[in-house]
Amino acid sequence: MSDSNATLPPQVNGAAPQGPLLLNVQYTKDLSFEVPGAPEIFATLREQPRIDLALDVQARPLQQGGNVFEVALQIRADAQAPAPNGGTQTAFIAELVYCGIFTVNVEPNLLEPILLVECPRLLFPFARNILADVTRDGGFPPVMLTPIDFVALWQSRRGQGAEGQAQVANA
Repeated sequence: MSDSNATLPPQVNGAAPQGPLLLNVQYTKDLSFEVPGAPEIFATLREQPRIDLALDVQARPLQQGGNVFEVALQIRADAQAPAPNGGTQTAFIAELVYCGIFTVNVEPNLLEPILLVECPRLLFPFARNILADVTRDGGFPPVMLTPIDFVALWQSRRGQGAEGQAQVANA
């Protein structure tokens, strides 16, 4: 056992997982919530802000040649509202990076879809809940993300050849 694995859960440190996919741990890696126009935004906000969402999935191996991966679900929500003097103003910006450490025991040709479709599918309900809670606690209506079709997201990004997005990072 190497020193770099000393802090990982026992499942990662050598216990044989059962099945092709094991979620060892999940966690919030980064969370940011900003209300740049506070407190004035709360006095001038008359309607539900328009929310622009960006979503990305990243996966990287935790050890060279191993079967343990960190999968990161990155969500950014930018809320824009009409400004009192015309135009728009930023109501809030929320950014969340929600991760899971997965042990994956599948054939190499199945690794990418498992990491970029199945793993984020398992993480999504928890990330959705965190985003809803943080926006509600920030004084706005909760942002309730609709379910994401991770298969379509993965297929569209593969078709575009998007470098660095929805790709398995090389170690």
